[in-house]
Amino acid sequence: MASPPKGRAEGEFPSRQEILAYLRDHPGEAGKRELARAFGIRGAARIALKRMLKDLEADGLVERRRGRLIQPGDLPPVMVLAVVERDSDGELVGEPVAWEDDRGPRPRIPIMADRRRITGPAPGIGDKVLARLAEPPPGVEAVRVGRVIKVIDRRADAVLGIVHIPPGAPNARILPVDKRRAHELEVEPDGLNGAQEGDLVSVVVTRVGRFGLPRARVSERVGSFNSEQAVSMIAIYTNGIPHIFPAEVLAEAQAAQPATMAGREDWRALPLVTIDPPDAKDHDDAVHAEPDNGEENPGGWIVTVAIADVACYVRTRSALDREALIRGNSVYFPDRVVPMLPERISNDLCSLKENVDRPALAVRMVFGADGRKKSHSFHRIMMRSAARLAYAEAQSAIDGYPTDRTGPMLEPILKPLWAAYAVLKRGRDAREPLDLDLPERKIVLKKDGTVDRVVVPDRLDAHKLIEEFMIQANVAAAETLERHKTGLVYRIHDAPSQEKTASLGEFLSTLDIRLTKSGNMRPAQFNNILARVAGTPNAHLVNEVVLRSQSQAEYSPVNIGHFGLNLRRYAHFTSPIRRYADLIVHRGLIRALQLGDDGLTSEQETKLEAIGADISATERRAMAAERETVDRLIALWLADKVGARFTGRIGGVTKAGLFVTLDETGADGFVPAATIGTDYYHYDEPSRSLIGRATGETFRLGDPIEVRLVEAAPFAGALRFEVLSEGTHGPRPGPAMLARTGKRGRMHAPRVPARPPKRPGRS
Repeated sequence: MASPPKGRAEGEFPSRQEILAYLRDHPGEAGKRELARAFGIRGAARIALKRMLKDLEADGLVERRRGRLIQPGDLPPVMVLAVVERDSDGELVGEPVAWEDDRGPRPRIPIMADRRRITGPAPGIGDKVLARLAEPPPGVEAVRVGRVIKVIDRRADAVLGIVHIPPGAPNARILPVDKRRAHELEVEPDGLNGAQEGDLVSVVVTRVGRFGLPRARVSERVGSFNSEQAVSMIAIYTNGIPHIFPAEVLAEAQAAQPATMAGREDWRALPLVTIDPPDAKDHDDAVHAEPDNGEENPGGWIVTVAIADVACYVRTRSALDREALIRGNSVYFPDRVVPMLPERISNDLCSLKENVDRPALAVRMVFGADGRKKSHSFHRIMMRSAARLAYAEAQSAIDGYPTDRTGPMLEPILKPLWAAYAVLKRGRDAREPLDLDLPERKIVLKKDGTVDRVVVPDRLDAHKLIEEFMIQANVAAAETLERHKTGLVYRIHDAPSQEKTASLGEFLSTLDIRLTKSGNMRPAQFNNILARVAGTPNAHLVNEVVLRSQSQAEYSPVNIGHFGLNLRRYAHFTSPIRRYADLIVHRGLIRALQLGDDGLTSEQETKLEAIGADISATERRAMAAERETVDRLIALWLADKVGARFTGRIGGVTKAGLFVTLDETGADGFVPAATIGTDYYHYDEPSRSLIGRATGETFRLGDPIEVRLVEAAPFAGALRFEVLSEGTHGPRPGPAMLARTGKRGRMHAPRVPARPPKRPGRS
């Protein structure tokens, strides 16, 4: 950190202006501790500094992000940027890949690539780069410039599109599914490779001239656009998700041999079991529980979680490792999985198959009767799964309906697991993590890959048991690596921003609910609100709004804790088959505990900041692709139901209109404000409402509504509705509201606009 401004005596208390100037010069780098060190503040003066920072935060002059103080609008020191264009001087310009809508438009950041530091081709438009943000050099007009650390995602040479063969035309046309491509492509008949009208195809551009359409040839026929397989391929291509493994990666996976007992403890007699969804193909975690018979721990339990030992097959700097880092994580669609690792590794050598010897990294945790963890230890083992169970199968046995298969394991294996979970739940309840109640819908496909129905799977105790066991194993991993001072990527989740908290408080006040904002926010404050509305018509609405107020979880070597889980330290350890973050943690444990020669290297430890930013971006990419696929699937499913009536709830309100979520399917669609009644409507932000100027007719977030489907756009994954039911009737907007919101009326709006506000991602 830099020294305090010149001319100040050491220990002299800084003014507000000096604090703000320091934060402006060190964006994303300073917290309370760093400020105290920089200005020489000690002893009781730290209390005054804390009070000043709280005042600055209350005045909206600073905000906390990832445990650091920044000024509103500041950017972090390292970001993933998408290269979007060249400026008038031919220099590249990028935009942040991860950007929250409420922060305004994405900033345009000039990109400066140092060819001496970048291996391979220089970045170009369509690439994603990991960049360190810095002060612009003289002559460059920008708040920050991005100095490229590395190119992390090359633009695809292939284009995905729909074949259109105009009657009488000599050549076919390709209509790109990515709307960012402005031009169609032209394909000669001998370049169609068997593709027909309406087929979804991957094409390679063969010639681009100054005049006419670019020429291309079909390299792959994906199938009819009306199939689900085609829909998921659109998301794969448009989001740039690597889905074909290079030959050297596949060769390395095929050459891998099963692990041996060398350097491992033999735990094959311990009856560990896997509990997964019925259609799971890879099984990377197994569990076991038994009472702790020690006299010093009455009522305690010993819980063991064993995780597939991926690190013994995927070595640092190998082809498998390089590809896994590029992918960052597996991506899950209704019809397929795009895995982080080839099937030889993920579905075979590292899958904890029933009655098959498999290498694992296990943690043995001891819990007291109060559910708090007393101790833990990690072991590199060889295990043999005693059974592969599905969630519903295990739950049915516990509920009194064992089968011939689960009956023999009920007393020795399943009942101890549930008894241990009952104890761990006490600790969880005492911890008070954020407890949202938002069931997730699942799309069920027919054999031909089209949508059959949308269901809400039951949330069983079996799910909660595995979830809590995994959380405790993740905590144990973070604690061990901290204790051994070994680098890791934490799973961090910041508290909600002051702006989002204020917005949430305004909305809750319209429901006569007060959000207490004294001191630092805690999950329990949100839980009290959720408990108050439980069982009421507003329950789902309030859960949704609280979720949207939360920050996005991400990966970082700098720990700020996990707000949602209410944990001081947390790291992902339990899914190295499908998340690169977990593989890093496994390697760290192997190194810290001297469990082998395949642990975290010093070279990789120095790159953890870049790796954290990289895999946070790939996670968001996967979430976007999964969400887009569901939206397109639903739109495709409903395309032949145009004109049908549906019931739903208002899931979002903007100046442009209403977002409506259908009750039966959970599908989201839009109602343009221009199509609502004959009144002029004003948008009232505090109440999230559109209010008629003449009639007072009100459409508010969470209200039930009946709509008719007017348009379905499968390409865009969007639906457009018209309102059939009346809104509620209240007072007309008064002068204060008109002054606050401005006049809004029957306005033009996109026919099928962007999707409703995004939810924060996974924990």
